[in-house]
Amino acid sequence: MSSSLLNLRDARLPLRVAQASVRYAGRVETNIGDPKLSLIRRILYPSNMRSKPSPTGTWRPNVGWRLQRAIPSVQAHETIERAWRLHERHLRKVRQAELERKYQCMWKAMETLRELDPALYAEANKQEDPRERSETVAKLKGLDRKVAESRVRGLFPRELRLPTDTPPRDGWNYDWKPLPQYD
Repeated sequence: MSSSLLNLRDARLPLRVAQASVRYAGRVETNIGDPKLSLIRRILYPSNMRSKPSPTGTWRPNVGWRLQRAIPSVQAHETIERAWRLHERHLRKVRQAELERKYQCMWKAMETLRELDPALYAEANKQEDPRERSETVAKLKGLDRKVAESRVRGLFPRELRLPTDTPPRDGWNYDWKPLPQYD
């Protein structure tokens, strides 16, 4: 080792103490500003003290006693549980029947489209090659690229407005241009 490095190793250098303040060390006063904010903060973030029940459900000392009072026997509890599961099963069946009905309507509409216009049916069911789209998007710049990357193919376009009986409140947007199609 060189002599300058040996001298540095043996020398006692004073330790530097950081003078930076620590943000989280001090207690933050919560009553600063609007009293509504402090009220909202107390409601949303209650203290976890075990001395009192909390309305948000973080700790309730009397929940067992109240359950025992409301449902005195195990048989009653099991009956309520079975009834709840039966209710949930009924709701599942209703949802499944509704989905089945929607699927059948969609299937009939696609069959009608296939009979009326085979070219449009083929376009609606065309499989997309993701490599081709990524090459097209790579050539774009700026906002056009952002729009092309955010659009999910096959979903209803976000910028399409629903037809209404009255014009919009802010009038006509003369600067609006349709987004380019990237197919």
